Amino acid sequence: MSAADTTLTADPVVAEPAAATPRDPLPRAGWRVVAAKELGDHLTSVRFVVLLVVLGLAAAIPLYFAADQIRSIAPQASGFSAVFLALFTLGSQDISVLRVYEFVGIVAPLLGLAFAFDAVNGERSEGTLPRLLAQPIHRDDVINGKFAAGMAVIGLVLVVVVGFIAGFGMLRLGIVPHGNEVLRLLAWVIITFLYVGVWLAFGLLLSVLVRRAATAALIGFGIWLLITIFGQLITTLVNGILAPAADATPDAILANAQIQQFITRLLPSTLYRETSVVLLNPSVNQISAPTSIGQVQQAQQQIQSLFSLDQSFLLVWPQVVALVFLLVVCFAAAYVAFMRQEVRA
Repeated sequence: MSAADTTLTADPVVAEPAAATPRDPLPRAGWRVVAAKELGDHLTSVRFVVLLVVLGLAAAIPLYFAADQIRSIAPQASGFSAVFLALFTLGSQDISVLRVYEFVGIVAPLLGLAFAFDAVNGERSEGTLPRLLAQPIHRDDVINGKFAAGMAVIGLVLVVVVGFIAGFGMLRLGIVPHGNEVLRLLAWVIITFLYVGVWLAFGLLLSVLVRRAATAALIGFGIWLLITIFGQLITTLVNGILAPAADATPDAILANAQIQQFITRLLPSTLYRETSVVLLNPSVNQISAPTSIGQVQQAQQQIQSLFSLDQSFLLVWPQVVALVFLLVVCFAAAYVAFMRQEVRA
């Protein structure tokens, strides 16, 4: 056989094209990676320790006055239910703000603002934001992870503070909570969590919109001071302007009271305060101003009784929905603004 025949009969070796290597998809839970990193940074920061001490002192000061009142009325309150919740509702007789839920409502927003005002602009000023977005994660994982880490730290601090108050009541005062009191306290912690989450989302929005962290902090803490400290004064001035004349009819007076109450409830601190009062005090059965003379007469003739948890929640569900609405709006605004921003290297 000739060489030519050998060449014709031999099977040619055909090089098969290499199979295309599929690209690895982006991780689904990229926000968890960001949240874990942010959570570790928060827990090891001096900021976390300082805020934990501040919130602990904010709860310890009114707790001292509440414990003193509970000791003084202990003989008469031996058979009274919801005594454990009195740790959070009682305070100084001269200064109404010296109650646990009042102090927490004033100081707790600092947690949200402190852990969010430099969440995005801090990364931008250090030049790490472009490198962070260059990682194999979705862009929204960054802001979702930072928000989740802030909420986790807030929840941890609230649980520690409430556990401290509960332990003080059980060990030093001998007050043991009942099942209904535990549920009410748990509901109050969740409401406080939502309330601080509103300020966290607001701080995150400032961090996205404002380039400098110092400016964002100044704006955030200024608005907190305006709302929590001077908000009641502003609403009082507005209510004084809208006050009806001295010869107004009872229906006009009730209508004006409804308007004043609506203006006051524009503040998140008012929504949180009303919700806390109802959840921590089962004897509170009305927080809204009556709309007619008949409702005024019914309120005067109503027999004082303790509400169950579901009945108390029916009183404050509009306030709870309003807090959730504010939380969603602030976070959605921060989310959209971050997704639309251009990140330069």
